[in-house]
Amino acid sequence: MFDVYSYTGRGGRGYNEDSVGSSYDNDDGSGIFVVADGLGGHVLGEEASAAAVDTIVSGWGDFVEDIASQLREKIAQANQNILQIQQEKNAVIKTTVAALAVNGDRAAWANVGDSRVYFIHDDRLHAYTKDHSVAYMKYRAGEITREQIATDEDQSRLLRSLGSEERNEPEIYEADVMLVPGDAFFLCSDGAWEYLRDEEILIDYLKSETAEHWAELLLLRIMERVDGENDNLSLLTVMLTN
Repeated sequence: MFDVYSYTGRGGRGYNEDSVGSSYDNDDGSGIFVVADGLGGHVLGEEASAAAVDTIVSGWGDFVEDIASQLREKIAQANQNILQIQQEKNAVIKTTVAALAVNGDRAAWANVGDSRVYFIHDDRLHAYTKDHSVAYMKYRAGEITREQIATDEDQSRLLRSLGSEERNEPEIYEADVMLVPGDAFFLCSDGAWEYLRDEEILIDYLKSETAEHWAELLLLRIMERVDGENDNLSLLTVMLTN
């Protein structure tokens, strides 16, 4: 069964361009979970993120055998829908996206941009997504540490996003283990992860009995560290239970 909690807020900004959504069935153990971050500086970023979430979540209940391929197709459809909105509005709107699909004991997740998915298995941080940003490339090249990505001057320079004609390809991941009760996922926008260390995400999970409690502990850390001018922040916690 799924225990799920989500939060989205405008932070220190005048409006919220993030969107969060999910759809799941505890009877058959299937679900889709999405966080999207409309890009700041672009017109109608909130419309882009909402379109991404709505497109990916809509009609997800009809699973195919290959959920990774279905996730890729849904993200491609979201990109096309955002490009269509651009034509209708005569405006450039873009968004990042992080999405998780679960079907029974299988999971696949994906990201475009720097919204993230973390996977906890066997009480350890088992896997996480790679950002599509200049700062992340600097980390991969050994120029900065992973922790320094959050404060690097190139952190907001994205290499991929939805709403782009070409640089829109998602990175697809599949769990290399079968899911079991006790496994968990954390999805978030950069407005959340930039104030959290990887080990803190795990520590707060280990302290929590519910998805809501886990999210609350993470939000307490974030709120203690923001400066009042922080970005929109969104997160979605998913725990698998008996």
